[in-house]
Amino acid sequence: MKRRSFLATTACVPLAGLVGCGGSGSSLPDGSESGPSGGGSDRSDEFQQVSSGRFEHGVASGDPLEDRVILWTRFTPDDSTQTSIPVQVIVSETPEFAEPMVFAATADEKNDFCVKVDAAGLKPDTWYYFSFVAGNEASPVGRTRTFPRRTQRVNRVRFATVSCSNFPYGHFSVYNALARVEDRDLDFVLHLGDYLYEYEPGTYDDPASVPNRVHSPANEIVSLSDYRERHSQYKRDPDLQAVHQQYPMICIWDDHEFTNDAFKDGAENHQPESEGNWETRKLAAAKAYFEWMPVRSFDEDSLRLWRRFYYGDLIDLWMLDTRIEGRDAQASLPIGSERTDPERKLISDNQMDWLTSGLAESGAVWKMIGQQVMFGQLNLAELPQPELLSFLPYGTTQQGINMDQWDGYTASRERILDAIDGSVENVVIFTGDIHTSWANEIYRNPSSLPGDLFNREALAVEFVCPSVTSPGFPAGLAELVSAALPVVNPHVKYSELQTRGFILMDVTRQRAQAEFHYVTTIADETRKGELDDSKRRLVAVNAKSEQNRAPYRLIVDQNILKPTRPRSAQVSLLAPPATRKHQQSLAGVVKQISFQESVV
Repeated sequence: MKRRSFLATTACVPLAGLVGCGGSGSSLPDGSESGPSGGGSDRSDEFQQVSSGRFEHGVASGDPLEDRVILWTRFTPDDSTQTSIPVQVIVSETPEFAEPMVFAATADEKNDFCVKVDAAGLKPDTWYYFSFVAGNEASPVGRTRTFPRRTQRVNRVRFATVSCSNFPYGHFSVYNALARVEDRDLDFVLHLGDYLYEYEPGTYDDPASVPNRVHSPANEIVSLSDYRERHSQYKRDPDLQAVHQQYPMICIWDDHEFTNDAFKDGAENHQPESEGNWETRKLAAAKAYFEWMPVRSFDEDSLRLWRRFYYGDLIDLWMLDTRIEGRDAQASLPIGSERTDPERKLISDNQMDWLTSGLAESGAVWKMIGQQVMFGQLNLAELPQPELLSFLPYGTTQQGINMDQWDGYTASRERILDAIDGSVENVVIFTGDIHTSWANEIYRNPSSLPGDLFNREALAVEFVCPSVTSPGFPAGLAELVSAALPVVNPHVKYSELQTRGFILMDVTRQRAQAEFHYVTTIADETRKGELDDSKRRLVAVNAKSEQNRAPYRLIVDQNILKPTRPRSAQVSLLAPPATRKHQQSLAGVVKQISFQESVV
């Protein structure tokens, strides 16, 4: 099975110069009429003939560059015989859609009617609003942005990191909180993997707490149609739709987009005798992912997802694939020579060379790495009663004592530390995967009393984000382990092992501050988006510069750190949230397009 590229990369066209991209007689979701029926060019007639359908999965955007961004939706036709549907994407700098640009695209059956447009020709460092139109239907209005030019001086950016959103384990309260634009004031969202889960109902869920959230299809997903249906289910969730509607998202997959503890040649949760060929399943999962996610493809057959982003001169961001692209099988034991074998790799040599050379040449203030599994060393052997962890599902909350993370591939970690040591400053690593919160300082040997922990500064810092819904440690055990962790892991400066939430990053040229936010509940649907401010924790690191040569260490003193403030006035003026009222503005734009076509 090959994944064929369907990404439309079309230069934007000003409305005044538009020929043959419009539609007429459209009724929009607010019930307004977008233009007169009848008339128009051949292209307009083509749109009139489109059967009715729905944009039931909302809209999304992602992978922003300085001059373009991926725009995504999915059109569900009512006519089951329809195989190809022309779609317009309307883009503007204002939510009222003044001076719109239009892109042409197609929803094809071969790509599950998903539509992705690489909207090129945009201004750098600019917020945009967009919507898709097909036949008589228009999507919700989305809000997105481009990044500043690589050479532009940037003073501040705000973004959130999330991971591990298991639909049947609870409501997406975290996404609900993030979608509140005035409160969060985000420039983008990093999703660090496990965007969905592969399990069948009854395997890894919580029906007692959330009885009405059951995975579809009703089996472990294995085939292409299975993965598509599971993506479709997640994209229909209103809270996930809401966060996609307001911000561009930069995503990376982890194992559950395929299956638990996956690697390049297999997975812990894949049995060839009952689930078929691993390569077939892997390619099916990847195809569905590229169809349903707002990520940019490299070429039509590539599974490459590792890529780099520049946020002006403030941040260089590398998004790694530590899961599928180059990972060898996990070591069988946490002791012995297997996990230290220099021939075993977590990422391929190509990806490693790309990362290490990029770190060496980067001139950005901050060098940031988004990836899946914990990078810092973790010693759980000396914690009290580690046998209490034995009943937990393998590969979920006990990652610290299995070999799925960088502890199981020490040679790969050493290559990155070699590249950083002595030559690359201000490295921040973002991690998901383990459903718990951590703030770690990264050393070669953090447990050595006379070693680098006490004699040198950290080579990097790591922020591990809590899950959206997936479970952490049980109550009681979570507090016990969290209190004991620093005793045998002195580089772990903060941990919270139970509560769901997200990290809000506020980054300036002087400091990167991580604000760990936690939701009150994921079980009570009436309290979605509610945060427990009593649990909020702040952790920061100061940038090394010519003016600041202090050791690179985490700051955890809550008396020193203060919560950052959103840029509320700037948001209200330049980038207000996309709302339903903007559908009326969209209706007027579609009317203009119809009129323009009718006189061409």
